Amino acid sequence: MANLIYLALASLDGYMADATGGFGWAEPDEEVHVSVNDIMRSVGTHLYGRRMYDVLVAWETLDLADQPPWIRDFARIWRAADKVVYSRMLDDVSSARTRIERAFDPDDVRRLKASTDADLSVGGPTIAAHAIRAGLVDRIHLFLFPVVVGSGLRALPADGRLSLDLLDERRFGNGVVYVSYGPASEVASR
Repeated sequence: MANLIYLALASLDGYMADATGGFGWAEPDEEVHVSVNDIMRSVGTHLYGRRMYDVLVAWETLDLADQPPWIRDFARIWRAADKVVYSRMLDDVSSARTRIERAFDPDDVRRLKASTDADLSVGGPTIAAHAIRAGLVDRIHLFLFPVVVGSGLRALPADGRLSLDLLDERRFGNGVVYVSYGPASEVASR
C-alpha cells in the first residue's frame, strides 16, 4: 500500500504564495532541491489541482541541456510519474502520463493508495486540504523559507484540527527549515 505525501515550500507564516500569487521567495537552492528530489523519488503518481499543475507542467518541456544536475534529476523524476489533475474547467493537458478528473473523490484516492506500491503525492494546497480532511495524507513535508508574507494561499487548511508526530527535521545553510510529520500515533493520543 502506498503512502500519500504532501510536500510544500512555504513561508515561515505558512503560505505557499503571497497575496499577489507570488512565490519567487520560495525558490529552492541546490541543497533544498536535492532534498525535495530525494522525497519525490518514491512518487509514482502526483495528484494536482489545476493551478499547481499549471506551474509544474513547465518541467515537461524544460530544456535540460544547460541545467545543473539537481534540476535535471527533478525533471526526470517528474516526467516519469503519472499525474492526475483535478479540474472542472480544464479540457486538455500538455504533459505525458496525465489524466483529468473532474472532482476529488477520497474513495478513489483510497483505492489508488491500496492498489500501488509507489507513493502518491498531493500537490497544491486546495487539493491537499481535501486529502488532509479526508484522513488520506500519511506524511506532510514542509520546507519553511525565512520570509513572512502576511497573507495569501495557505499551505495547510485553516479549518479543523490535525494531531501530528514529528518524524524528521533539518536546517539548511540558506535558513530554510525542513520538518516532516505523520498522523499522531494512537499510543501518543491516549
